[in-house]
Amino acid sequence: MSSATDDRTTPRCRPRRTTARGVRAALVPVGGCALALALLTGYTATGAAGEPTPRIRVSGGRVVQSTGQTAAAYFEIRNIGDTDDTLIFADSPELGVSMLREPDRKRPGTVRRPKAVTVRAHSTLRMSREGIHVALLDPPTLRPGQRVSFNLWFSVRGRVGAEAMRSHLTDR
Repeated sequence: MSSATDDRTTPRCRPRRTTARGVRAALVPVGGCALALALLTGYTATGAAGEPTPRIRVSGGRVVQSTGQTAAAYFEIRNIGDTDDTLIFADSPELGVSMLREPDRKRPGTVRRPKAVTVRAHSTLRMSREGIHVALLDPPTLRPGQRVSFNLWFSVRGRVGAEAMRSHLTDR
């Protein structure tokens, strides 16, 4: 009637089917990895993988405050990477509202808000009163030597933390 195993295959066929299933099961992950490797190779070969992230270093932070309640912060920003980046915003959680400012070349004696400030690869941007700086609107009175934290926001790199020290100098 029926065999002891109660299936219709002969005992000699069972090992071949088991081996075939094992080989197929092993080929699925190998084939998936080979496909992923081929796609990644094509992605990088076409240049679509993108450029490396800029390497931004911020130092020399100082805050100069006048006898009134205005103040400005100045930093030295070094891009030691191989790609340009753009400074789009600067703020201080401790000092309230701030914005990037630069002299208006069309109207001498006035300042304007730049849309963005490019920091070229392998270059340094030194902020100054006569150039780009961070204007602090209605900050608290700071003691000389007091340290304040800032966030400088870049279009590619994102947030870069920095620290500035209140200078003993006063702004005009």
